[in-house]
Amino acid sequence: MKDEPRSLAGLVNALVDEYRTRCLWFLRPDYYPATRDEQLRVLDYVQRHGDRAGYVRAATIRQWLSQISSGDSAAS
Repeated sequence: MKDEPRSLAGLVNALVDEYRTRCLWFLRPDYYPATRDEQLRVLDYVQRHGDRAGYVRAATIRQWLSQISSGDSAAS
């Protein structure tokens, strides 16, 4: 279970790399989201300003992030 957040972070970072010039141009060139809130914000940017493929990928990653978040809160 501990590997999931790292792999999700990798998916978010790959999405950032792919959409950086298209719709994330206002972010620093070396920026990658470090927290869950930052990841969700970047996913929102891609969904609002990217293309359909980016929207679908961001929505899928967002869903995975929410499942992990719900699992953590239910276990505590």
